[in-house]
Amino acid sequence: MNSYGSFPGARPRRLRTTPALRRMVAETRLHAADLILPAFVREGITEPVPIQAMPGVVQHTRDTLRKAAVEALEAGVSGIMLFGVPEDAKKDAAGTAGTDPDGILQVAIRDVKAEVGDELVIMSDLCLDEFTDHGHCGVLDADGRVDNDATLERYAEMAQVQADAGVHVVGPSGMMDGQVGVIRDALDTIGKEDVSILAYTAKYSSAFYGPFREAVGSSLQGDRKTYQQDPANLRESLRELALDLEEGADMVMVKPAGPYLDVLAKVAASVDVPVAAYQISGEYSMVEAAAEKGWIDRDKAILETLTGIRRAGAQMILTYWATEVAQKLAAERM
Repeated sequence: MNSYGSFPGARPRRLRTTPALRRMVAETRLHAADLILPAFVREGITEPVPIQAMPGVVQHTRDTLRKAAVEALEAGVSGIMLFGVPEDAKKDAAGTAGTDPDGILQVAIRDVKAEVGDELVIMSDLCLDEFTDHGHCGVLDADGRVDNDATLERYAEMAQVQADAGVHVVGPSGMMDGQVGVIRDALDTIGKEDVSILAYTAKYSSAFYGPFREAVGSSLQGDRKTYQQDPANLRESLRELALDLEEGADMVMVKPAGPYLDVLAKVAASVDVPVAAYQISGEYSMVEAAAEKGWIDRDKAILETLTGIRRAGAQMILTYWATEVAQKLAAERM
């Protein structure tokens, strides 16, 4: 006599017997529209510069950035997040290149907007770290500490010049207290109510940012532990989440993604706004390095990591594999 509530009557393996059956009952599906491509554009170069710590990723010229945007659009990727890398001589203590209407990031926004218009969501990093000679995300006080409120004034100006350049979404990543509210007010003041804010709600002080610092030519001195979150804390993220939503965030993000899937799941379960996760440089580089050694199957590992992030609750994933994965997903459907 069979017992259908337990073995041998209950056999979950029945639903795993063929690829078609597994595909039919899959609970999580990855789609090109879930993906956002982070891209770096560097001032003063005539050829793309490979990022040694991120195999396959480059610092773009203005021309190759436009091509990358078109390629992402044609693959079905939803958005592109732009990071500007100025010439070293233009870095200063206040990060003034970041608020120069003719600075590399603003120029890049206009370039991409001219190329793809509104068909691809153009997003921009709203932070000073790429533009300061000390490498911090804000301006420093007389004692060398990041001055939260003085930094907010710079962020307000930065938001306005990015909006004037044509960006659809700004991504304040500096983890300053009050940044979302100040940026929302700054945008509304100049009639840019339609520009969205993707809040970097839970951005942790992570060991996985290392390759990114090469990508943006970081001049960081010291660390960012006084403003980025402690990796040990989860409840603190939910407090940051409540504050960002109160201040007017349209979307929220958890960064990094892979080491913080528990945080991502908590955030996703707590809100009714879109949730993003950033699969950062160190996550990317670990897979690439292990695959280069022949230790893992690269393509399967990429899809597994992205599916895990999606399963944890991210509706949008920033990943350096965005275009490649989107192209492969499209090929599988053909």
